[in-house]
Amino acid sequence: MASAVDSTNSTNSTNSANSATPGAAEAPLTLDEAPPRALGVLDQGALWANLGVSLLGFSGAIALINPLGDRPLSFVAAIVAAVVGSLVGTAMVGLAAIPGQRTGAPAMVLLRGLFGARLSYLPTVLNIVQMVGWGAFELWVIAQGAQAIAGSFGFEVPYPVWVVVAGVITTALTIRPLGAVRLLRRYVTVAVVISMIWFLVALFQRAPAIGGGSWEAFAPAVDYVIALSISWVPVAADFARFSRSGRASFAGVVGGYTIAQVACLVLGIAALALVGNNSDRIWEPFVAAALGPLFLGVLVLRETDQSFVNVYSTATSLQNLLPRLDRRIISVVVGVLVTLLAIFVEADRYTSFLGIIGAVFVPMFAVLVVDYFLLGGAARWDTSATAPSRGVMVVPWVLGFAAWWMLTALPAAPELAWWTSFWNGARELAGFTRQPWMSASVGAFLVAALVTLALGALRRRPGQAGT
Repeated sequence: MASAVDSTNSTNSTNSANSATPGAAEAPLTLDEAPPRALGVLDQGALWANLGVSLLGFSGAIALINPLGDRPLSFVAAIVAAVVGSLVGTAMVGLAAIPGQRTGAPAMVLLRGLFGARLSYLPTVLNIVQMVGWGAFELWVIAQGAQAIAGSFGFEVPYPVWVVVAGVITTALTIRPLGAVRLLRRYVTVAVVISMIWFLVALFQRAPAIGGGSWEAFAPAVDYVIALSISWVPVAADFARFSRSGRASFAGVVGGYTIAQVACLVLGIAALALVGNNSDRIWEPFVAAALGPLFLGVLVLRETDQSFVNVYSTATSLQNLLPRLDRRIISVVVGVLVTLLAIFVEADRYTSFLGIIGAVFVPMFAVLVVDYFLLGGAARWDTSATAPSRGVMVVPWVLGFAAWWMLTALPAAPELAWWTSFWNGARELAGFTRQPWMSASVGAFLVAALVTLALGALRRRPGQAGT
């Protein structure tokens, strides 16, 4: 029997999903059930605004203002990079949400229509790896923030204790994910807005004049911010499938996330200016501000929405492989795994981790958008468990992935020095010299999109077989 996701374009399943009582509707437990259309634009906007305010964004602002390590941006250049990168990245995420809303399919199930059912397992596994990594990073930063707050009152609580507490809260939220989204809209968002405004005023009153720097590393900085946003592309459909309209899901992503992420990065720049660009001391200005521990506590508690989304999306991704397994069971298992990993995670891998995410998912997004919106994919999108393989669509994805690494200025992690050396050798072999203005994100997107368009043109030739 085909799953309900396989027939979400049918009138009956759509009407059934829409008839659910919005306040009581909850995410289905397996892929055999149709998703309720329970989230409006305010729900989506609140969810994405809260996701845009990340404690990792505060400490990660160092990668925005100095992405190459030796050529810092000027303050104006950093702000422009934050705005441009956020708009480009969130537009990608917003567009990736629309097919999920239309089909009712989770993100990785949606990829059955792009690659076929079996080939969709490859990006599914990659997404599971990145979601687990993100979840561990989030629990790490929650524990760091909680330690800073407790330390300001003279309490010393071991780091693993905070990780376990955050892991338990995270896992509990995944049991009723739509209820968690409604909780964010009704209560958490207001407290977060007040906290952000409070810190913006408090930190900029104390921050020294931010001068110097240049625009030389502008493109890598934009790539970094795009990577912050684009990491949510594989998550977008997991929540857009519950949206009442494609417009609501798109507006919620672009509006809520962009404003919140830019504000978060600006706060991070101000905090770093106060501690001499030492990211290890990033929390000191926050706890030193008047009522700082209180408002930082709000942001730390709110950070569990990030880890909640990571764990929930890991569970829905696994359902592409195991469609009839109860997502609550998967969520508990993943929550335990992420908690254990967070105790041992090394935060200095964060920037390299984002680079890998961008290299994988920017070109994949380009292939999806071109095929779905420009090549008539919306009319034939097959999310069934028997969707035929479309191996040809892997070609533009792989070429876009290669273009990212040919163009990027961001290094791989130290233990992957051989990977950086490989691409340096590829550049030399091709006689290609990367220029400072080049953007890996834009380049990878264009290569993947143009190759996908070319393949579409070949398919439309008389006598050519469809794929």
